[in-house]
Amino acid sequence: MKTLPSLFAGLTLLSGFFVTAFAKEKPNILFLFADDLGIGDLGCYQAGSKVPTPNLDRLASEGLRFTEAYCPVSVCSPTRYAFLTGRYPWRSWKKNGVLANWDKPMIDDGIATVPSLLHEAGYHTAGFGKWHLGANYTTVDGKKPLGLGKFKSPETGANLDLSAPITGGPLDRGFDRWFGFICASEQLVFEGNRAVGVLGHDLYKPPPAQGVDQLTVWPLADYLPEITRRSIAFLDEQKDAEAPFFLYFAPYVPHIPLAVENSFLGSTEAGEYGDYVHELDHYVGQVLEALDRNGLAETTLVIFASDNGSQFPESGAGHHPNAPYAGTKWTIREGGVRTPLIVRWPGRVDAGSTTDALCGLNDWLATFAELLGKPQPDSAIDSRSLLAVLGDDTSATVRESLALRSSGGLSALRRGKWKYIEGPGDGRGKPKNETGTQLYDLESDPRETNNVRDAHPDTVASMKAELERLLAKP
Repeated sequence: MKTLPSLFAGLTLLSGFFVTAFAKEKPNILFLFADDLGIGDLGCYQAGSKVPTPNLDRLASEGLRFTEAYCPVSVCSPTRYAFLTGRYPWRSWKKNGVLANWDKPMIDDGIATVPSLLHEAGYHTAGFGKWHLGANYTTVDGKKPLGLGKFKSPETGANLDLSAPITGGPLDRGFDRWFGFICASEQLVFEGNRAVGVLGHDLYKPPPAQGVDQLTVWPLADYLPEITRRSIAFLDEQKDAEAPFFLYFAPYVPHIPLAVENSFLGSTEAGEYGDYVHELDHYVGQVLEALDRNGLAETTLVIFASDNGSQFPESGAGHHPNAPYAGTKWTIREGGVRTPLIVRWPGRVDAGSTTDALCGLNDWLATFAELLGKPQPDSAIDSRSLLAVLGDDTSATVRESLALRSSGGLSALRRGKWKYIEGPGDGRGKPKNETGTQLYDLESDPRETNNVRDAHPDTVASMKAELERLLAKP
């Protein structure tokens, strides 16, 4: 008969075994987040695409491709907010548009985020690339940063104290590790919460703050290779790690200015924009190869999406980045708010499968919470779990409706085949000589050419009321 101390020791070892085994059951998570990529850029979404995307097409062939996924806003800051928090972005202080230089954090203290949820569940969390959700900056004179809220001004950031750490940024929102910029027009690159470099940019000048000339300069064409290198180094570290990881790979591609590496120039029939998309696919392939090389592919949930549609209606010799939809980035049209969404999860998602489940990128926080067996955070009020769709039922209903918005604040509601828009125009600018609301049957009219509001007054009334409730909900 075992003595009591030896029995306790055995139970302790057994408990440790179960804890370790449970940790290994949690999948690693890799989120690949393109910037201004159109759904029609990928061959797996548009057979006529003139951009070779072999790595992303292979990812789709090995996983699940969503055909009814939304951003749900047609510009980057609000979409990134929605993904990270599970909330519609108009619930933040920033109601429309994107954050500008030195803006305060868009994510308030106490709001749960994807990385904070995963960090609390034992994940090692890392992000590389683009944040664009604001931070708090220290100045040498104790005043607000010069140029606050503007993209360009002669003395923007001149009074910044570059020796002081930022707060309210990625490290304070759940990331253990961060390398990237907060806002591209600010040009400062941060490792953790401290400025370590300057992003070379054709459209902006670096802040004339004391010490900025001592920082490393990364030309924009070198930035994608740099964050890829760092992401791969992170994955190499995870080969024998006990804890699972969450990697947020957020390149500034194919956003303008188009900074294509020389080796990719002319590599497509879709102009310089298409070359940039092709380059992005190449580096995504390198990250995926690192999973394979480290034996992590079978235990990693990989997700790919874009933060909004392409700003280019056409590029090169007849390439249409947002096809088959009309509209571009900034607009409420499908080309602005649709996103390619691809999920590879070995052993859970069938290879080469598709789903027409309606969803938004705001639905991932609830998905991860259910996956981990945790309650959905109270703050994630606009998130619905996709886990059923990622299981045996790709036809499962995740949500009945989804609110959408353009950069200028024109709101819409997607429900079933219908899309209701609260006013005239496409939401990018003020409409000319247009009045009234819009209703489109996306099954028969995916390019939104025939406004059928007058033929379906009951549908208009019910969708209008639902949208108003969503917009008013705190």
